[in-house]
Amino acid sequence: MGLLQQLKSDQSLSKAARLVADKILADPQAALSLPIAELAKRAGVSEPSVNRLCRALGCKGYPDFKVKLAGELSTEKGKITRDIDFDDSVSEIISKVFDSTHAGLSMAQKACDNNIIAAAITALAQSKAIYFFGHGASGSVATDAQHKFLRFKKPAVAHVDSLNQRIAASGLANGDVAVFISYTGRTRSIIEVAEIAAQTEAKIIAVTSLNSPLADCCQLVLTVGNGEDTDMYTPMTSRIAQLSILDILATGVALALGNDFAEHLREVKASVAQTKKPVR
Repeated sequence: MGLLQQLKSDQSLSKAARLVADKILADPQAALSLPIAELAKRAGVSEPSVNRLCRALGCKGYPDFKVKLAGELSTEKGKITRDIDFDDSVSEIISKVFDSTHAGLSMAQKACDNNIIAAAITALAQSKAIYFFGHGASGSVATDAQHKFLRFKKPAVAHVDSLNQRIAASGLANGDVAVFISYTGRTRSIIEVAEIAAQTEAKIIAVTSLNSPLADCCQLVLTVGNGEDTDMYTPMTSRIAQLSILDILATGVALALGNDFAEHLREVKASVAQTKKPVR
């Protein structure tokens, strides 16, 4: 028996479990994109109630339930994301990916808080050293941030290995800035490292989802998020939003450093230019 059939027919479910089941049955495809906190909120129950229902259905937890539900739905009409179907043509894929990216960037822009971004720019510009932390897809964003911030006259290091992250976080000092990057803000290892960093005198910044566990342990939170579900598949749109936020920070720091940095940037560009062959 499939998950949806169990949700419909199981008469032994508790009142809270039935509320969750009804919410999922109302729109199973939409449920795939909901974090557990949002599903619980919409059903009017606690997060443990959602997990108990998932285990009653034979799943290890909510993420496992979503994976199995996605597989079940894909037998009827599979989806890679909320918008793209397996039977889409190339032209439809192109259109939907660009439309999704535009929508994601627009949402990220609307979520920008000028005061928080200004405070983050000030902290980065005044810092002695900058450390970026990220895992998986967010790890590539952290590495890109290192590439951008290496142009400033201060150490900039990206840590994407969990052991190195713990070592680096525990050694942070006054004047350091740690930037934690996580789309969902729910990755246990990155949250634990942020909690270690929060015990130091460093300034802690997060590029993550609002009200996430990661956001709760950081001093400045730069919100990104466009509703994508990354449990099954990690789309590029979420990373583009993160990259755009870090571009804003790098640009703001460059302007804050003024003319002295402009001269240094010219020297950096001249040095990098030597690695390229001349244009014919």
